[in-house]
Amino acid sequence: MALLEVRDVHTYYGKIHALKGISLDVDQGEIVTLIGGNGAGKSTTLNTICGITPAAQGQIVLDGRDITHTRPHEIVALGVGQSPEGRKIFTRLTVRENLEMGAYARSDADGIARDMEFVFQTFPRLKEREKQLGGTLSGGEQQMLAMGRALMGHPRILLLDEPSMGLAPLLVQDIFNIIRLLNQEQGTTILLVEQNAHMALAVANRGYVLQTGSIILADSARALQNNEMVRKAYLGES
Repeated sequence: MALLEVRDVHTYYGKIHALKGISLDVDQGEIVTLIGGNGAGKSTTLNTICGITPAAQGQIVLDGRDITHTRPHEIVALGVGQSPEGRKIFTRLTVRENLEMGAYARSDADGIARDMEFVFQTFPRLKEREKQLGGTLSGGEQQMLAMGRALMGHPRILLLDEPSMGLAPLLVQDIFNIIRLLNQEQGTTILLVEQNAHMALAVANRGYVLQTGSIILADSARALQNNEMVRKAYLGES
């Protein structure tokens, strides 16, 4: 059984039909990526899973439990963590305070302390800037903080929305190395939304291609890398 199942989900923004019956699944321990152009519905998919933009039709199942109409804070408590597009850190809180906010739904003090130490080991720059305000961090550091905050919820599945956006190439490589490490060494299950299709398909096990709210292609990451349409439309090859 898949850890996460999305079945024939439709989502609207007012009268705009943003998701048009998408279906996908993520197995335990996988990295699955969603690729597509601007406005394809990638971020909407993650926000619908998290309950931020509720599904109008269809079903979302987490480890056999229907969470389609569950409230966002309850979905977090069930083990879905999200690092949102644009990072959305708390700029007036310190690095440590931002991380503590990620654990707001937890009450296991010892576990929170262990995860805080794990985040600082994974992102040493955050440890160095532990008392610094989030708004004074660089773009790359803010992305690390957003990911670290999501990890503080001790998620069963981590949703990453455009983690490379606006970052210099060397920092992009760092972020994707960390994504690979979280999956391979910690066993973290990841659903990754990313416009950098090269990097996304390099770390993923499988992928889905979204176009105007519909999934038009699903395959292994390697097969998608070799797919002529994907190579032309998303990998920049002629």
